[in-house]
Parts: sequence; structure tokens; C-alpha cells
Amino acid sequence: MLAGASMALVATMAMAQAQAPAAERPSAGRAASSAAEPTEAKKPEARTSDSSAVLFRPESVKSEGTVTVGGQAIAYNAVAGTLIVHPRGWDDAAKAGAEGNPQAEASMFYAAYFKKGAPSADRPITFIYNGGPGSSTMWLHMGAFGPRRIVTVDNGDHTPAAPYSVVNNNASLMDVSDMVFIDAPGAGFSRIAGKDKEKAFWGVDEDGYAFSQFILQFLSQYGRWNSPKYLFGESYGTPRSAVLINDLETGDSVDFNGVILLSQILNFSLSVDGAENNPGSDQAYITALPTYAATAWSRNLVPNKPATIEAYMKEVEHWAMGDYALALQQGAELDPAKKKAIAEQYAHYTGLPAAYVLRADLRITGGEFEKELQVDKGLTTGRLDTRFQGPDMDPLSKEASYDPQAAALSSAYVSAFNDYARRTLGYGEGKAFKPSVNVFRFWNNAHVPPGRGGGPARGMLNVMPDLASAMKYNPSLKVLLLGGYYDLATPFFEGWYEMKHLPIPDALQANISYHYYESGHMVYAKEQSLRALHDDVANFISKTAHTAR
Repeated sequence: MLAGASMALVATMAMAQAQAPAAERPSAGRAASSAAEPTEAKKPEARTSDSSAVLFRPESVKSEGTVTVGGQAIAYNAVAGTLIVHPRGWDDAAKAGAEGNPQAEASMFYAAYFKKGAPSADRPITFIYNGGPGSSTMWLHMGAFGPRRIVTVDNGDHTPAAPYSVVNNNASLMDVSDMVFIDAPGAGFSRIAGKDKEKAFWGVDEDGYAFSQFILQFLSQYGRWNSPKYLFGESYGTPRSAVLINDLETGDSVDFNGVILLSQILNFSLSVDGAENNPGSDQAYITALPTYAATAWSRNLVPNKPATIEAYMKEVEHWAMGDYALALQQGAELDPAKKKAIAEQYAHYTGLPAAYVLRADLRITGGEFEKELQVDKGLTTGRLDTRFQGPDMDPLSKEASYDPQAAALSSAYVSAFNDYARRTLGYGEGKAFKPSVNVFRFWNNAHVPPGRGGGPARGMLNVMPDLASAMKYNPSLKVLLLGGYYDLATPFFEGWYEMKHLPIPDALQANISYHYYESGHMVYAKEQSLRALHDDVANFISKTAHTAR
């Protein structure tokens, strides 16, 4: 995902595909004893007038600190810095390019945390990133697993302006794993430069390759080749993970212990944003319906609602995959009386007026739901998290024109990370931090699925075959799917549906586990859900980090 304000870019990508082919300052200290000393120069990134010189130079800044998780104080070494990666086909013998026009390269920023005193061979390491595409990873860093956490209002209200509170993160993963937070090329403190730099890094396969090269380089620099390894991606970070794990497993012969997918979308034809541009394909409406119903349940818009959301979701999912799906499949052949009955049941589950559902031909997009649910109150319902709401920007619009959740949280995250990076990590002096970059003017959605020799596949992006390929290539690979009931950017039932339709042997379905929370796209934006998220991820890592003895 691009969690936060720019998550709308995921919808932009789906629609584009349909219409066209995210403490106190520790004292300075030595790097963690379990990590090798960085070998690259530590000068700030710089371009030079010499056409044979590199565009960027790697850099690193060390610090140390302590985080308390579950009552246990964990001392750690931190490194904030950059690694330089190149696009596929890069020629190191001719890196300057023709006539002083250097080939493209990326300076990818990371913040790594290593537990002091833990041998690297035994210590799991987790590579963490948001999505967008085009997002920095400040969201997962400052909201979920970093040593320090930004405190935001988690009841659906707008977090007041600065000063913000940044506190010890009791949900940090430092109790079970070292962590590496990575900014995508061009976002955050990462930069791209050189000939055709956007074309080189901004695309499905180009992005996946850049991340694979970063990870391989990181494993070498810090001596972590023999550590249990994990990928953790959120939102667009989940299709990135599918591409990335297949590249690493089948292309680089690097097995991982697990892949953790938060707020998943692997098949963009299932996105309910822009679903009206793909008539005849109704599955997106079906998999979004449980989230509409969960939202109504949470807002007490369901008469005689079940006591638990889990029970309600089971009821709604059964109806969505049964009567509702059958009705949609009949199209214009659907009997008018049956159509009216379906609209009334839909209205019962979702809190929308039955007359509105009928006018929409039983098919409600995410933007329409967000706009219509509280239209009589002049309010727009959140997209990333439907617990949030805000004033309508345009009372006459058909769909929501902004996301109240993004508006409520973004300033806190941007401010907190800028301050933390500079004051605590000691990185960022003289540099601009870019929370996100708009990559879609250049983004290449063309993707070559595993085993396809005839070039990119046509149609909407679908990387389910990539994850399936990695799981078949490495049958011990475990996958953890996490989602929020109130997420309309990547509805939780959509992710479940994708996993149940992966082209893998039935036996490998046992390698996939699931957890859902009463929160939204950024599950960790609700403190109670954050604690549960930590426990589920920590348990997954502990169970799958098999260490050779």
C-alpha cells in the first residue's frame, strides 16, 4: 500500500489498467556486533562532473537505542543509510553511458535495526515496505513496528495538529526479528537519476527487480545470508512481495521462511475502485460487499445485528457468494421481483437505501459507498478505514472526492518521521523527505508472469501466478495474510478470495494462515489492533524461523 494519503494511487492504477492497455535520541555508538561493518563510503550522495563517476554514493549513519516490548528492554544498533541498485541489464563496464549520459541507478534508503548481542546466523530478519506504488515506508516504520510509534487518534476522528506524541513502541517486532525498513526508488529519502530513470525503476517488474537487488546486497553487506528471512509488504507492497519472492526464490536461489501480506491485492481486476469500467465482471462487487456490511455493523446501521463481527461476516460472505453472486450473473435476465428482493437484502446488510441499490443495478463501487452511506449527514466515509468520516467536499458528487482517514493521519506521520529520522537516526540533514511520489505518469504495468516466454501478459495486473510459483518452487514457504474489516482500498474478503484461487496444489493451502482485525487498511492505526497484529506476526515468525543446529 501506499498507506495514508496516497493510497488512492492503487485505485488510479486499477482504473488506468481498465481504461488502457506511503524517545529520546540514542547516543551514537558502534554498529551491532552481529552485523558486518559497512564497506561503502559514507559521504553524502553526490553527482559529479566526471561522466565516468557514479551518480550516487552509498552512505550510512549509526546510532543505538532501547525499545521495551512486553516488558522486556531490548537494546539495538541502528543504521540509516542508502544502498545503490541498478536496473536489469545494467552494464558495469560501461556505466557512464554514451557521451556522458550515465545509465540510471537508484539510491535506496533504509533504516535497519539489529538486536545487540544476537548472533546474526540465528536471528530472523524482516524486510518491510509500504506500497503505493510510490510510497515511502514511514507508515509501517512509525505506525507499526519501529522502536518508536506516533500516537494518533484511533477512534475515527482527525488527529490534532502538532505537537505530536512519539512513544516507545510496545508492538515493535524487535522481540523476534531484526528489521529493515526500505523506501521505494524515488520515495522518502530514496532517489533515482540517470538516463530514463523513471522507465528504469517505475514499473511492476522494474520495481520488483530493484527491491531484489537491494535485498541481495543487504544480505552480503551485513552478513545475513544464513538468517531466517521474511518479507513484509502492505497494500501495493503485497503485489510487490509476490513478484519479489518469485524473483528471489526462482531467479536468485534464495529461499525465504515467510511472506507476510497486509491489506492484500494481487489481482487488480478485483478492485472495486473502477469496477464500473469492466462491465460483465462482477467479482469485485461481491468481494467488497462484506466490507460494506462490516462498516454498517460498526456504525449500528444493521437491525438486530449479530453480537460479533466475525459471526456477521460469515453470514454476509455466504450471501454474497450465493444469492447475490447468482443474481449478478443473470444480468438483464434477472427477474424484477427477485432483483427488488436482492436490493432489499443488500440494503439490510449495508445500511444503504434499497432504492439507491436498485438505481445502481445492484453494483456499488467503493467511492459510491463512501459518498452515499452518510450523505444525509453531509459526511464522507473513509476509504482506507471506514471508521473515519469527514465533511463532504462536494455535496453533489457521485463518489467520494477524498479520504477522511488519509486526511486525519498523514500530517502526524510526515511530521513524526521527519523529526525522528533527523533527531534520532541522525539522517536527513540537507535532504528533502518525500512521503510519496506520483509515479503513474511513468509507471509500467506490463508484467511478465512466471514461465511466460512471449512477453508481458495483457489485461489488468495479476501477480497471483508469481506467489503461486514461489510456493511451488519452495513448498516450505509460509504465507501470512492480514487484513482489516473496515478497509475499502483492499477489502479483506478480496484477499481471502485470491488466496483460495491461487494455482497451487491443495496441500499447499495449509501453508497460508489468516488474521483479521476491527480496523482498516492501516490495521495498526487502532492501538488494540496493533497489539494483536504484533502478536500474530511475532507468532508466525517464531514458528517458521527454523534455525539449523
